[in-house]
Amino acid sequence: MKVNAAILVVVFAITAFQCESSKEVKAEQEGMSKASELADISDTLRIYNHLKYLTKSDQFRNFQNVARLDSVAAYIFREFEQYADTTFYQEYEVDGNVYRNVICSFGTQNSTRTIVGAHYDVCGAQEGADDNASGVVGLLELARLFHDDTLNERIDLVAYTLEEPPFFRTKNMGSYVHAKSLVDDSVNVSGMVCLEMIGYFDDEKGSQEYPVGGMKAVYGSKGDYIALVSQMGPGKFVSDFNKRFNKTKRINTKEIAAPKSMTGIDFSDHLNYWLFGFKALMITDTAFFRNKHYHEKSDTMEKLDLARMADVIDAVYFALR
Repeated sequence: MKVNAAILVVVFAITAFQCESSKEVKAEQEGMSKASELADISDTLRIYNHLKYLTKSDQFRNFQNVARLDSVAAYIFREFEQYADTTFYQEYEVDGNVYRNVICSFGTQNSTRTIVGAHYDVCGAQEGADDNASGVVGLLELARLFHDDTLNERIDLVAYTLEEPPFFRTKNMGSYVHAKSLVDDSVNVSGMVCLEMIGYFDDEKGSQEYPVGGMKAVYGSKGDYIALVSQMGPGKFVSDFNKRFNKTKRINTKEIAAPKSMTGIDFSDHLNYWLFGFKALMITDTAFFRNKHYHEKSDTMEKLDLARMADVIDAVYFALR
């Protein structure tokens, strides 16, 4: 009996050691997996350098400075081309000038397609850091992150021109031209994600405003979150994207689904995808409801929170993988 007891003690000890070793190995594997995942996150130095190129220029990115728009389009093209399966311009003419959307594609072997877009032009004589260099930088970082990924759907990143006045809500918007081309070519589109001002945050109480007074009680008075904005009854694409975005837990996030009649709900390029019947959402820091530098010369990159901006980009990346 004593011998058997001793044997049992040894067996229990070995078993316990094996269990602990197994736990350690499992924890190490999980840690390696997590580290591998985190290795793909956005690079704030790259974000800084992209913002600097886009905003720090004597010539502003408005429709009157066609040469500056062309140089920015070429910069975006070069960045896209490093990483994408294919990169090309979508050119069209307005009032005798040629303007360009810049498009790159990943997972081109897939038949269904998701569009991620952001406009690179500005309103008037201003740097337009948050509006919308921040969204364009999001595209540039996503291109780097998607490089060599195996995707279940084709993803097209589209940098639009002519989103701002005097072309907003006209057929001259780059996003209108692009959305129409998808319909004309009978492309199977799952949905569209619009990156519209993703870099401005404010943790002070009272910093966040809303188009409807009662919204403050629901969403809070601090501009410390990113908003996922869609129509009422947004559909499966938007619902699934929002779930995956939230699951990343990268950034404080609020989902806002509202009627198209609500002020601000369609104030960007996603409106043209809605127009053509596609499911779409806007990812935004809520623009003028928070950022008082909106459409002002004071909209500079020094006002942006690059760390939280990177978190937004990360969440978009993981939500689309």
